[in-house]
Parts: sequence; C-alpha cells; structure tokens
Amino acid sequence: MSSIDWHLVAQVGVPVGTLFLGAWVNRWFENRPTLTSYYGHVSAFQHTLPDSTRAAIYTHTVVLRNTGRKSATNVRLRHAVLPSFQIFPSVNYSVVDLPDGAKEVLIPTLVPQEQLTISYLYFPPLTYEGVNAGIRSDDGLARQIPVLLQRQYPRWLNALVGLFLLIGLLTAAYLAVLAVRHLGA
Repeated sequence: MSSIDWHLVAQVGVPVGTLFLGAWVNRWFENRPTLTSYYGHVSAFQHTLPDSTRAAIYTHTVVLRNTGRKSATNVRLRHAVLPSFQIFPSVNYSVVDLPDGAKEVLIPTLVPQEQLTISYLYFPPLTYEGVNAGIRSDDGLARQIPVLLQRQYPRWLNALVGLFLLIGLLTAAYLAVLAVRHLGA
C-alpha cells in the first residue's frame, strides 16, 4: 500500500477548488433578474348547469418567480388566447393587444424573490396548450422548469450528501491521475 502523494492531491485539488470558488463568487455577486415559471396545475371539471346540462370547465395556473437579485422590468406574459384570469397576489398590470391578435399581460416590475400565481379559467375546445405563448422581460426570456411534487429533505442531509459527492469526485480524480502516472511510467 502506497502513501498518499500530497503534492499530487494539491495539484488536482487546487484547480478543482478554484473552479468551484469562482462559480460561487460569480453567482453570489452577479446582480440580474432571473425569471422562472412552471405550471402549478392543469385541471378539468364537469359542472352541472341549472338546466341540468353538463359543462366542462378547464383551469390551470402558471407560477412566475424572479429568483434573481435585481428587479425584472416589463414582464410580459404572452397569450395566443387570453381567457378569464386572476393574478395572486394582486399586482398592477395591463393587457396589451398585439397586431397578430395575441394578447400580453404586462407587469411593470417583479422585485427579487417575488412570486406570482396566474390562474386561468376557460371552456372547451380551448386547452392549456392554446393559452400561454411564453414569458419574457426586458432582460430576456423566462426559463420554464418542469416540476414534480417530491419530498423535501433537511438542509443538513443535502449538505452531507453534497460533501460525500465532492469527496467521491476528488477521489476519482486522484485515482485517475495515479492511473495515468502508472501507465506512463
């Protein structure tokens, strides 16, 4: 069994550590808005009208959040067809008619860490795919993220798993360098 070559560990560890430190510093000090959105739910209801006929009612929600460190300005939610909608919590907005017949809901400002839920209500034949047509602001497009309902683990457990992952990565890099040295000798 050979002893650990600390010089080699330093040669591998310093660049890897510097890479992670640089990414962390860049992320921490960069001030920009970052819009993310996802569908909160898509639902269909069968409702009985007073004359005993059944009618389908569709709903869905879009959750919009500014996860950045700077306010997003002129946030535009584009719609191919704009059905009845509600924004929660209540914010100032206006509806803009576009030349192609589409409509945009214009929200002047979305401050950092602010989250809005936009709920839509509509009837067949319109479905949720025919409603929303993208979200953008003066700083770029919103990133639509897929979400799944899942268990949230405690922060300490996530940190422990991250530590084990980092130790495994550094060990694999060390073993790869040893293998290259051994094959080259």
